Amino acid sequence: MNLFSYRVQDRIMMDPISHTYSWVFMLLRHIRYLQAVAEHQNFTRAAEALHVSQPTLSQQIRQLEDLLHVQLLDRSGRTVRVTDAGEAYLRHARRALQDLDAGRRAIDDVQDLSRGTLRLAVTPTFTAYLIGPLLARFNERYPGITVNLEETTQDRIEAALAADLLDIGIAFDEIRSPDIESEVLFVETLSLVVGAAHRCAAQTAPLAVRDMERESLVLLSGEFATRRYIDLYCRQQRIAPRVAIEVNSLSAVVEIVRRGQLATVLPDAIAREHEGLHPVALKPALPRRTAVLLRRSGAYRSAASEAFAALAAAFSESC
Repeated sequence: MNLFSYRVQDRIMMDPISHTYSWVFMLLRHIRYLQAVAEHQNFTRAAEALHVSQPTLSQQIRQLEDLLHVQLLDRSGRTVRVTDAGEAYLRHARRALQDLDAGRRAIDDVQDLSRGTLRLAVTPTFTAYLIGPLLARFNERYPGITVNLEETTQDRIEAALAADLLDIGIAFDEIRSPDIESEVLFVETLSLVVGAAHRCAAQTAPLAVRDMERESLVLLSGEFATRRYIDLYCRQQRIAPRVAIEVNSLSAVVEIVRRGQLATVLPDAIAREHEGLHPVALKPALPRRTAVLLRRSGAYRSAASEAFAALAAAFSESC
């Protein structure tokens, strides 16, 4: 359904342009209010989130239902639920709001890159060795661009890209969402990583995977792609790793390994980046994995995002 196909001419009198814009803005407000109620499933919580009174919110939703001649919300239960018609409408409305937000960013986008914003997210392993030097180079070249950086899991990056909450993500090529497209950056090698005090720190020959089974490990928790990659490798090799510590922070993994006798499995590049860490190759080796730059298919690409993508590709080639 076209969001702007309503009979706005019925409300246009002496000043057709201003009345049309007023009508469009009112419709957009109605849609945002409907989104809030759908998200919170409660008028009171939605009103608090929107900073409006509950009667005002209820009145606005009723107006939208009257305009569409359909019931959008089921108010009969303890929680407010979106009807089938409401869900169908919201699906198109969300897409329209995304396009409008993209239009606003396009207006703000300055092609000479003297100012602008880049919304970026990366999986945790890349914060340990890639994103620091990459963003330092980007900021040196484009100091007027504000970068909003988030470290999170690949699933969340893909969801945020699909919802137009991000411009670019850096993760791996195991993409789950059909709405996401990727560009290869580089291939990453993983190894067993130990601290200077570990007995394998000076080892140059590959370590047999059966010997790794006897090591006490500190690993990222299961929500991270790196951990799933490690678990798959262990299953394929039919070993049961001895996980002594499980954390959701890569910096914690690095510090625990660097200062003690525990080992971990991480990209070789992290060991090279952090003093006191030593990579030990495994036999058979862990499969290499491909780092990729992620974007939503068909999304508006700002000058800042294009500049970052080009810089990331050049930076990866030089590594």
